[in-house]
Amino acid sequence: MRKLALLLGSLLVVASASAKEVVPAPVVVEEAPVQVIEKEVIVYRDKEEGFRPNGFVDLQYRVYGETEGQDKVGGDNWNKNNNYGRLQLQGKINMTEKQSFEYRLRTYDSLNSDLTSNKDDQLRLRYNFNHGNLGDSKVNFTSRVQYIKDSSYALRYEARFDFVDYMFNNDFIKTTEMVVAPYYEYTWNREGEEGSGDNYDNEVGLYANFVNELPYGFGFQVELDTLGFHKYGDKVHGVDNGNKKSDSNTDAAVNVYLTYGANLYSNEKISVDFFAESGYDSYTWSDKVKENDDHLGYSLKTDPQVTLTYSATPTFKVYATVGAEYRNWMKTSESGASNWRWQPFGIVGFKSTF
Repeated sequence: MRKLALLLGSLLVVASASAKEVVPAPVVVEEAPVQVIEKEVIVYRDKEEGFRPNGFVDLQYRVYGETEGQDKVGGDNWNKNNNYGRLQLQGKINMTEKQSFEYRLRTYDSLNSDLTSNKDDQLRLRYNFNHGNLGDSKVNFTSRVQYIKDSSYALRYEARFDFVDYMFNNDFIKTTEMVVAPYYEYTWNREGEEGSGDNYDNEVGLYANFVNELPYGFGFQVELDTLGFHKYGDKVHGVDNGNKKSDSNTDAAVNVYLTYGANLYSNEKISVDFFAESGYDSYTWSDKVKENDDHLGYSLKTDPQVTLTYSATPTFKVYATVGAEYRNWMKTSESGASNWRWQPFGIVGFKSTF
């Protein structure tokens, strides 16, 4: 019995030990606090460029040859201006976003050593100020002051209203300019340096210009070059009115052009282009004329030409042009317009932009 009791006791001890489960002690992990660091973000933007003065300079020399058949008829029957040259310096400076200044100087010389040119040298200066649109409209208003010196002196102010944003446009016709400009012009020394103090002209008038771009390189322009109401210093320095003189007059001149331009060849440096301008240059009317003269007159012309341009740099180009102009040079009265003849011309020059 004693042995049995010991055996049972041993079994109970083993069973009790087997029934116990060993559980590991929990491990406490302390989490480190999360620290958020904000870094400054720098955003780089392209700086908007402010206005910089810009413009161009163009210098050219144009040679006019002898009019077709001039040597056979002699005198001024076809054209009184033959075999002469014209040096022209022209440019524009956009001084601010609203102001610009234009200049053009022309000097003439005869290519015949025994003759002088019949053309007068001319200086033309223009100052433009863009006032912006009128109120809430789309009509742009620009003031122009112009000074011209040739055989006389002329000072002019134009109030230019551009209605181009109201004009008809589609994929075939694009209106690029529709300007109407009332003006006042004062001209003095109309007969040169020897003119008297009464040798002046007060003129109030209207200028207008309508320009369209058409398909296939064509263009169309109608320009009311002048509709002028003149008041002269006196009758002596006025205009012919029959067999008398008058100290007042009304006149008009209209130009109508059809243009065509096409590129014939081009690569990175060279371009060959064709251009022609044809039409009335000008159609004129004068209320008062000499006795037996027509009140109406016109000159009708075309001037096909080919220009070779070499782009030395993106801002500097040299060019050469050959062409000819066909026109009724001398007989321009409406009833007697005749004698259309060709006159060749050539141009060399350069243009620099900045």
